[in-house]
Amino acid sequence: MKVHLKCFSTLVNPETCDYKETTPYDLDDGQTVGDLVKRAGLGREEIKIAIVNGRIVDFETVLTDGDLIGLAPAVGGM
Repeated sequence: MKVHLKCFSTLVNPETCDYKETTPYDLDDGQTVGDLVKRAGLGREEIKIAIVNGRIVDFETVLTDGDLIGLAPAVGGM
C-alpha cells in the first residue's frame, strides 16, 4: 500500500519527510504510524502530534492505502 507523509517544523527533511509536498512510502498491510515513523528515520520522542487524514491518532494506528499522515514536533507551548 502507498501512504503519503508530511512533516512540520524541526521534523522536516527533504529526503524523508518534507512539508511542501508529501513524501510517498510503500508499506505492508497492517503497518502502523509507529512503523512509518521508524521507516522515515524519526524518533517517537521527537513527535508531539500524529495526524491521519485530519484526525489526531496514536502510534499504534493501522494505516491503509492512500492515507495522508502529518507529523508535528512539540514547539512553543505544546
